[in-house]
Amino acid sequence: MAEADISAKYKDVCVLIPTLNEEESIGQVIKEFQALGFQNILLADGHSTDDTVDIARAAGARIFVQSGSGKGQAMKEVFEVIEEDYILLIDGDGTYLPSEAPALLEPVMKGKAEHVVGNRHGRMQGGALKRLNMFGNKMINFFFSTIYRVHLTDILSGYRAFTREGISHLDLSTPGFEIESEMTIESVKKGLRIVEVPISYRPRSAGTKTKLHPFRDGLKIILTIFRMAKTENPMFYFGLIGSFFAAAGFLIGLYVARDWLYYRIDHIPLTILTAILIIVGFQLFLIGMQGDMMASMHRELIRELHRKK
Repeated sequence: MAEADISAKYKDVCVLIPTLNEEESIGQVIKEFQALGFQNILLADGHSTDDTVDIARAAGARIFVQSGSGKGQAMKEVFEVIEEDYILLIDGDGTYLPSEAPALLEPVMKGKAEHVVGNRHGRMQGGALKRLNMFGNKMINFFFSTIYRVHLTDILSGYRAFTREGISHLDLSTPGFEIESEMTIESVKKGLRIVEVPISYRPRSAGTKTKLHPFRDGLKIILTIFRMAKTENPMFYFGLIGSFFAAAGFLIGLYVARDWLYYRIDHIPLTILTAILIIVGFQLFLIGMQGDMMASMHRELIRELHRKK
């Protein structure tokens, strides 16, 4: 295919690259995309203190500087200014291969999906993820699949493709690295068609440091997945909280019952507390059941709306 034809094929694609101090890798990433025929390259920069912005501008990329801080906040802002029909999201640290962009774009450009996730576990290179990060990644994916009843292998991937219309339906609010999981959850909630595509994942370029803090950011991601479960899987959300209340009431009740049976000691305040905890746990369980019915009706309504389009 001629170079002009390739460029025309991707004229409706915006390559979106969120960056923060990626001077060691950003130039090469942009050049590789340009060699593939991508001309609409947009940098969403988080106030880099190195030469990231200058290198990207010299290479021909457009620059968008976010008003605040955090990857999630940058994505929320920049999605509102993109006019192209398709968006290809990729990190600027050189861990993903621009050459695999056509595989991610194919499902959205052919109308088979509104959201494509690059599955890094398909062709991950040695040393790309530390063992701790790999374990945390698998646990988070298991947690997501259990709550949302959708099997995806890599919800934390930073290499994705969207339709602009699909993105417009997502209500994004998280400011940091939780954004990938929030985009996936919101896509599930809004009934977007999601497809996973196996991709390669390389170790970071020499001289670059990851901004991800495994424990702190991992906890934020898990809390985001759990917090958003109250509208997608209320039975799990309220049932889990209710179970804690009921279990606490049951354990205190055992203590009260033991003292009364063996020593004839009354614990009136603890008896009242036991009753309150068990009642609250049971009520939360009922709220979860009612919420689950409402969530099922909502999902069915979304499916009907998609069928009528």
